Amino acid sequence: MCDRDVGRPSSDRTRDVMSLPLETSPEGPHTVAFLQEGTIGGCQPVYSGSNSVFMLSVAWKGRWARAIYKPRDGEAPLWDFPDGTLYRREHAAYLVSEALGWRIVPPTVIRRGPYGVGVVQWFVNCAPSYDYRTLVEAHEEEFKKMAVFDCLVNNADRKVGHCLLEGDGHLWGIDHGLTFHSVLKLRTVIWDFAGQPVPGTLVDDLKSLRAKIFGRSLRNSLGQLLAADEIEAFSSRLTAIIERPFFPRWSGSYRSVPWPPF
Repeated sequence: MCDRDVGRPSSDRTRDVMSLPLETSPEGPHTVAFLQEGTIGGCQPVYSGSNSVFMLSVAWKGRWARAIYKPRDGEAPLWDFPDGTLYRREHAAYLVSEALGWRIVPPTVIRRGPYGVGVVQWFVNCAPSYDYRTLVEAHEEEFKKMAVFDCLVNNADRKVGHCLLEGDGHLWGIDHGLTFHSVLKLRTVIWDFAGQPVPGTLVDDLKSLRAKIFGRSLRNSLGQLLAADEIEAFSSRLTAIIERPFFPRWSGSYRSVPWPPF
């Protein structure tokens, strides 16, 4: 989609950035500032799908980190999502994850990069390989949390490869561009808990989120990223889960699972 050489940082700048100590942890209040204010010193394409994705090296206050960059102009048109909105949906998913306190989505910001405005997300240094079934059995509570989150944000693309286990054992979810549609579009590989009750602790978190949605700050932030009908649909899904806290049942239809699932 993008010419790889347009706006590409010089190799000298890349070497300068990578000579600094590497920051690998997404913890702490400084992480968002790292992504938002850091100097981009390298930008390499990642060939992983229909949209343009780049690996960045970002320097900030004497350290550097890796980040994933998805420019708006690299988004492939879709028939059911408005053009040029996927990066905003990624950021909205992060805001909801943070408001819940669930830390599902890695730190994510919107900023200008080498190919224009887009989303920049902290790179997750995940385990090199794992079996999905084994992963779910070992991290059942985290996957229940992710399954509820996907119902809430109406995730239409939860693949196995979007569930990343970091070296410290934390489970992250990535690729939330296909979310927050006003029409129900849940497509996920996580049907392991279909029909089971949602844990009470998660329902309590959802109730706290509802109070924040009715407040001004979070709703205003989402209003800058999503359409009005999408926010109303999101609020309706939130209320529905609280009032009937059960994981949805799988119909058995192939439409309920993304393709390819991995």
